[in-house]
Amino acid sequence: MNNDSKEKMLFQDFIAPTKQDWINKANLDLKGADFDKRLVWKNLNGIDLQPFYTKEDQKELLKNTGENSAQVVNYRRILVNDVTKANQLALKALEEGMTGLLFEMGTNISAEELLKDIDFNGIAISFLLNKKSFSFIASYKSFLDRHAIDPKFVKGYIDFNIFNQYLETGSLDSDLIAQASQLIGVFSDYPNFKTLTVSGTIYQDAGSNQVQEIAYTLNSLVFLIEEMTGKGCSEKEIFDNLHFILGVSSEYFVEIAKFRVFNSLLSEVASKYGVIKPKVGLSAKTSVWSKSVTDPNTNMLRSTTEAMAALLGNVDGLELDPYDHEFKKSNDFSSRIAGNITTILKEESYFGKVANPVDGSYYIEELSLQMAQNALAIFKNIESSGGFIAETENQKIQSQIAEIRMKKIKLLSQRRIAMVGVNKYPNLMETVSEDVLNHQNKNEDPKLLVRQRAGLEMEKIRYTTEHFVMQKGYRPIVEIASFGQLTMRKARAAFAYDFMGVSAFEIESEKSFNSYKEAAEKTALSNSNVVVICSSDPDYQESALDFVKDFREQNSSKVLLLAGNPEGMQESLIEAGLDGFIHVRSDIYKTLSEIQQKISKTTKALEI
Repeated sequence: MNNDSKEKMLFQDFIAPTKQDWINKANLDLKGADFDKRLVWKNLNGIDLQPFYTKEDQKELLKNTGENSAQVVNYRRILVNDVTKANQLALKALEEGMTGLLFEMGTNISAEELLKDIDFNGIAISFLLNKKSFSFIASYKSFLDRHAIDPKFVKGYIDFNIFNQYLETGSLDSDLIAQASQLIGVFSDYPNFKTLTVSGTIYQDAGSNQVQEIAYTLNSLVFLIEEMTGKGCSEKEIFDNLHFILGVSSEYFVEIAKFRVFNSLLSEVASKYGVIKPKVGLSAKTSVWSKSVTDPNTNMLRSTTEAMAALLGNVDGLELDPYDHEFKKSNDFSSRIAGNITTILKEESYFGKVANPVDGSYYIEELSLQMAQNALAIFKNIESSGGFIAETENQKIQSQIAEIRMKKIKLLSQRRIAMVGVNKYPNLMETVSEDVLNHQNKNEDPKLLVRQRAGLEMEKIRYTTEHFVMQKGYRPIVEIASFGQLTMRKARAAFAYDFMGVSAFEIESEKSFNSYKEAAEKTALSNSNVVVICSSDPDYQESALDFVKDFREQNSSKVLLLAGNPEGMQESLIEAGLDGFIHVRSDIYKTLSEIQQKISKTTKALEI
């Protein structure tokens, strides 16, 4: 008897459970709680993500989702003002294992000096240009001809930043599109060098969801094709020269699916123009939106998961911003770390060296299919309403992004989305300067998209505290006063410690008291600015009101809070002098802002 027969006999008495069997078991374990509310993730892409998927969910698969590349280009961006210094930085980057150089070009730059001693074999060299630096192209082409560099070794792309610039400034530079169309013929003998770049990084950095990013990027492509065919370029020439850049953020599985969906829908769009399976470039850049200036080392972890998602999404290039990019000029260390992340994933974690592990995943495949349907619906809606430019000019695209952005910010403020070091798990040993926190300014023009960090509102809280410290010379103190039932008071003290820590106040360790009277008396007379009461609901019912009254008899100026949300007592506690409640449904931005305002008013009153 062979092994297959033995296995069949071994399992023949077991009935394979269906998906509904698993759902029934989950409902039994939930003991009456709502399955959808407890276990289904309602994603902002308009998708309800189930807690598990089975083969029953795999009705159809997306086609042309890309290929897992063993040759993913690891880019480092280099600002080119001083050409000698830029050349040195480029050579240093190659020594450190980078396989791609992205030069952000200044004016009057010589390709001979910039590319001195750089071996083109095995690396990609790309350029971020504008109208003032366009003349560099002639210098670059002369360099290639003069050194007789084999066209197959010339890899990379040229990015004029056409659409990002338009969305950020409100001005579409038609001359750049005309100049880009000319380059198709100039580099026609260089199959691996892409001269038309369409970037969609601005969308996610401005707060969009992933299906919007896919749709709007494709909408901008349609506009570009229309413009360039009008200048004599064929559809095939356009697709042969295309390179795309998308942002990548922190929703790991959704980001994996996003790149796969983009590849699939791009193939669909290309087929409408008679181009089958276009050989376009697709790279990813880590987003501004997902980064923080508080506890910035966590940005390294964010960049790692973002890079993993992009690699599993089948990109062929990665640009990771250094972890300190958002608040200072990056140094050698932070740049090296950013480059090493991709290198480690490729060389030590074997990304690109094995078959893509997400291929055939029920979860990823179903997620991809739903995202493709939603992105296609947005894409068609924009096209039927006049197209990319028309819908940008009437601010439809901006308003759709703003709607998602406000939902994201609300979820962050409610701590239903966690950002380590921002709205949860703050680094209480950290002191952040005002200059760092005031680094990002918001543009209020609704027509423009503005890159911003998701935690910007939380950073305002930190900024207000640091400004107070600079002015007054001391940091507000939070005192956590616990009494009563041990388990619950400990849990609420830990919650209060984390919640109040976001404010950048000085958080004292929990103080346990034998009774509410002792707690009220001692905390009222201490040197703290904020007191948080921590106990169980039964203890609150019995003594919280007396605590507040006793406390206010001795101190009328301190901020007094209660950890929890005891039913039927809120109004009476507020009337007695409680300033508010902190609990899992609290809006952390609103709550901490109100606390800061009261401390500021109290301090002014005492000074007078």
